[in-house]
Parts: sequence; C-alpha cells; structure tokens
Amino acid sequence: MVDLTYDLELDATGLVCPEPVMMLHNRMAEVPVDGILKVVATDPSTTRDVPRFCQFLKHTLLREDHSAESFVYYIRRGE
Repeated sequence: MVDLTYDLELDATGLVCPEPVMMLHNRMAEVPVDGILKVVATDPSTTRDVPRFCQFLKHTLLREDHSAESFVYYIRRGE
C-alpha cells in the first residue's frame, strides 16, 4: 500500500499501552492543524486506542494499515 503524504511521524514500535497513545498525544501537538501524522506501532491495543483517541479529540483517522508486524495510522489533526 502506498504511503500518504504526511507532516510528521511517530515511531511507537516496541511500546505497550498506554505509552503509544501518550506519545501520540504529545506528538500531535507538533502537527499543524489539518496536517497529517503517521503513527507506526506494534501494540495490538492501538487498534482500539488510536480510533478512540481520534474520536475523543476530534482528529480524523484517514487510514489504518495492519500487518503481522505493525499497525500504521494516518491521522489528520483537527482544531
């Protein structure tokens, strides 16, 4: 699958809940409004936590790609 164009990336590989979402919250603050953050994680709980994070904080989850090794998310920052 082709990468979307993104502004910043967060590598949360090897981290487990709640660390990926805590890092996501901090990194999202660095993304401009309407910018896109690419998140790469290995914790399966991110499949639940990242969509909830986006919904709660009014960001848009543009795409998520899952493989046996990793979970990749593209998130557009809301206001």
